[in-house]
Amino acid sequence: MIETIKKWWKYLTARADAEFDKNADPKIQLEQAIRESKEQHQRLKEQAANVIAHQKQTEMRLEKAMVEMEKLTGNARQAVMMADDAVKRGDDAKAMEYTSAAESFAQRLIAVEEEVDALKALHLQATESSDEAKSAVSQNSARLQSKLAERQKLMSQLDQAKMKEQMNDAMSSLGETVGGDTPTLDEVREKIEGRLAKAQAASDLNESSTEGRMAEIEAAARNTQAKARLEELKSQLGVGSTETATPTEAAAPETGGTTATAEG
Repeated sequence: MIETIKKWWKYLTARADAEFDKNADPKIQLEQAIRESKEQHQRLKEQAANVIAHQKQTEMRLEKAMVEMEKLTGNARQAVMMADDAVKRGDDAKAMEYTSAAESFAQRLIAVEEEVDALKALHLQATESSDEAKSAVSQNSARLQSKLAERQKLMSQLDQAKMKEQMNDAMSSLGETVGGDTPTLDEVREKIEGRLAKAQAASDLNESSTEGRMAEIEAAARNTQAKARLEELKSQLGVGSTETATPTEAAAPETGGTTATAEG
């Protein structure tokens, strides 16, 4: 039973993740990835700073110990020289005091030398760790810059993809029936062409029908009657024929009149 519940839980989780990835905005996911990379880089820099700070502290302790070692070495030498001078002067008491002081300096010098050796080994290790930390920060910084450049590229590609998707949707809406209250251009064109074809068919049908021919004959008869009536009216008024005279016929009477005048 428990195994079945676990399987169902894994299945539901995977399904939820798939649904989330499907509906998630790629631009927001890019920003999330870049922000996570920046936060990781910041944490790495803080860790590297701690390593480098430890190396610096070790270096300062080593320098201080070496200064102390040189000082103790000088004091021990000075005590030995003063003890030797006291022996030469025959001052055994002073010689013993200086010798005791020299031994104390020597003991402290041995302890400091051991500390210096330990600090040298620690400083070497800290230096190696510091160099590795610096290298890690440098490499991660380069990777971060690469990711930032990749983000710009992906952002540009995402904008191009969105633009192409919008163009594809716009082109599809011009030729496909999308439903709703707004008709597409193809639907409107089909309606207009249908109405035009129907009107043309009706016109052709009227022209080819008997009623159409009869109407055409009646119109021609009325036109003939109108012309005849107009000729009758002009004849009564003495206006002359309604036929337009040709240029030769119009000029003949004028020529005749001129000849008669000349003869008279």
